[in-house]
Amino acid sequence: MKLWGGRFETGPSAVFERFSGSLHFDRRLLAADVRGSQAFARALERAGILNADERGRIVEAFDSILAESRSASFYEGATDEDIHTLVIRKLKEHAGAVADKIHTGRSRNEQVSLDTRLWLRDEIDRTSELLADWMSALLDLANRHPNAVIPGYTHLRRAQAVLWPHYLLAYFEMFARDAERFADARRRTNVLPLGSGALAGSGFPFDRHAIAQDLGFESISLNSMDVSADRDFALDFLYAASTTMLHLSRVAEDWILYSSEEFGWMELGDGVTSGSSLMPQKKNPDSLELIRGKSGRVTGCLYSLMMTVKGLPLTYNRDMQEDKEPLFDAADQLAGSLQMARAVAESVTLRVDVPLAAAAQSWVVATDLAEALARAGTPFHQAHQLVGRLVLESTRSGKVPADWNAASLSRFAPEFTPDIARLLDPLEGMKSREIPGGTGPQAVAEALAEAGRRLERMRP
Repeated sequence: MKLWGGRFETGPSAVFERFSGSLHFDRRLLAADVRGSQAFARALERAGILNADERGRIVEAFDSILAESRSASFYEGATDEDIHTLVIRKLKEHAGAVADKIHTGRSRNEQVSLDTRLWLRDEIDRTSELLADWMSALLDLANRHPNAVIPGYTHLRRAQAVLWPHYLLAYFEMFARDAERFADARRRTNVLPLGSGALAGSGFPFDRHAIAQDLGFESISLNSMDVSADRDFALDFLYAASTTMLHLSRVAEDWILYSSEEFGWMELGDGVTSGSSLMPQKKNPDSLELIRGKSGRVTGCLYSLMMTVKGLPLTYNRDMQEDKEPLFDAADQLAGSLQMARAVAESVTLRVDVPLAAAAQSWVVATDLAEALARAGTPFHQAHQLVGRLVLESTRSGKVPADWNAASLSRFAPEFTPDIARLLDPLEGMKSREIPGGTGPQAVAEALAEAGRRLERMRP
């Protein structure tokens, strides 16, 4: 069955049928297609094109199609060019001749846009829930070790001591921004295209606002040509998905490093790691490596669609069929990665003594010392130079901060007053960073509690 053909003397060639068919991937739009078509049947009744009995038969037939679609045999032998054609064919089987009225005043262009928006709206809701679950796992991991100290890094060199929850809250903030991006993508997705026709608007007096209310859309599209050509909403989702995957990839990279023998801070659970077919000792962080790898795949989906639409003249072009596979694939890979990341976080064991020792044995306290000198009246540039010389002397002699005390510091330079010696302990230095957003213990405790409250507000 075709939704077109009267103008053609012959049908499409077999090679074109194979090349252009999309049923193998757009079948996941079936539920959205049924839902949108049922709403359109009600709109046809309001416009006087269907009577109540006809509308009832059509809506009931769509319910039957949806129920049948749950059977594994539903698609067996189907040769329809896409899911929309299949649904119309099934409708005719169930409802008879009245099925021919369902496409009155409706273009497949707007139908595809509607179905994609309905599907994507639900997918964004699912993604947002998975994102919240992952963020919750981060907070749980932070609360397991609220006082653990780790080195913070710049240039992958030990820089300053921070609390473990402060480190995890940095990622929480990234994913909170991702949640905002998905909410914004949902708002732009949640616009009704139905009633726009192929590109010039429908020739029938449909109440578009009533259709929008029926399907739960916040607004209607304002220009029929724009909505026929529009895939910005899909790009918005793909950008949000790509950015989230980039953030997941950064977590993965950190934890791959921190769980390695060279760092040794973390232990990943057996359930999220794998072994080697040759080397018996190996415990590989494959789950994190796959997340890191899939970030490239999802970003590729974004660029794929960007390149598809970059040179398209208004309005609809068949190129736009190529939006579905990258959209579906990105959604699937993102959902799987969020679930995997959550499982990894739930499996993590932090060896708190190891990062604490790394902080204590390095000079992450150097900034604390320089700032203490500055607070005591030494110009900061001079304080910076003075502490730099202390670090140089210690490096040459093999000393770590714990090898110094108030007396030896004072002998090194009289600017080091006895009270500054306490800052040789990284735990003490962090107490000077109680500014909002800092790693001071009280600031972090408050930030952690507030993050929990923010997360609750994110959930429906």
